[in-house]
Amino acid sequence: MKKIQLKGLAFAIGSMLSVNALAADAEYTLKLHHMLPPMSMAHTQFLEPWAKKVEADSNGRIKIDVYPAMQLGGKPPQLFDQTRKGIVDLSWTVAGYTPGRFPKMTSFELPFVPGSAKATSMALQEYAETEMQDELKDIHLIAAHTHAPGSFHSRTKAIKNLEDIQGMKVRAPNKVMSEAFNLVGSNTVFLPVTEMPSALSKGVIDVAVLPFEVVLPMKIHELVEHHTQFKGAGLYTNTFLFSMNKKVYDSMPADLQKVIDDNSGVSLAGHIGDLFDNYEVFARKHAVDRGNSFDYIEGAEHQRWEKTMAPVTAKWIEDMNDDGYDGQRLLDKTKALINKYENF
Repeated sequence: MKKIQLKGLAFAIGSMLSVNALAADAEYTLKLHHMLPPMSMAHTQFLEPWAKKVEADSNGRIKIDVYPAMQLGGKPPQLFDQTRKGIVDLSWTVAGYTPGRFPKMTSFELPFVPGSAKATSMALQEYAETEMQDELKDIHLIAAHTHAPGSFHSRTKAIKNLEDIQGMKVRAPNKVMSEAFNLVGSNTVFLPVTEMPSALSKGVIDVAVLPFEVVLPMKIHELVEHHTQFKGAGLYTNTFLFSMNKKVYDSMPADLQKVIDDNSGVSLAGHIGDLFDNYEVFARKHAVDRGNSFDYIEGAEHQRWEKTMAPVTAKWIEDMNDDGYDGQRLLDKTKALINKYENF
């Protein structure tokens, strides 16, 4: 027994020494910063595993420390610039938190454009690589992706049709959807996702507009009674940027750059999207188990919403054209890429 205990102790000490040696041998120790809590799916299933895989693939030459919940300071809209300026080495954030910063990307945020998170994420990554070099020139892009299409989560009133949402205070996830919700007669409030629980509990908003993937870790389902989902084309999605400081990436030797590249791009975007799609089902079940009500916008009612919000898309095309872009071409490409990857 003593021999077994001694062997176990020796193994434990050896493991700790190996870990310490690995950390000591790291040529690059990087800080990855994001806004969601450590229990969120994005942290536990995506960002932490990604960091561990890069560490393993680099044989410990790259070490990545992940900081959730804005632990390194600042607010979510500042994350992209934290990476760009080198305050952190990597960040993951919502592109729409900085309206006007990534105009071409907003084609994916238009109402009734998104498909599944996997297909839409792969489409967005290819789109970013081919259409957004100018908007992303100051960072090294790891992946662009989206979440699963969002739903309504209402405190006290079920939303079954266009009339039900009129006059309600609705959280808008981005600028495009703020304009869309104004068209249906709601009063929009733009808030980062981290402020949702407080805003709901205090009555600052009546309706949170989110995917269920965020509802669960934020415990939104405990603050609302009703959920409304759209069957068919998704109501909206948000775009995300997972980026790396360009100087840090450029400073790495080619073999370590390859490690980063092998864990980036369309395949990573698809993997992230798949995680979001799967977690959407899991997270929704918690609202079901709690006894909350569910309604669905589909068929003729879905078409009413599409028609009412259509001016947002028309205005987007016009505004893009005024800024020197071919808005219709970009929207057509967005839809074509999503269709391409839906069958991938």
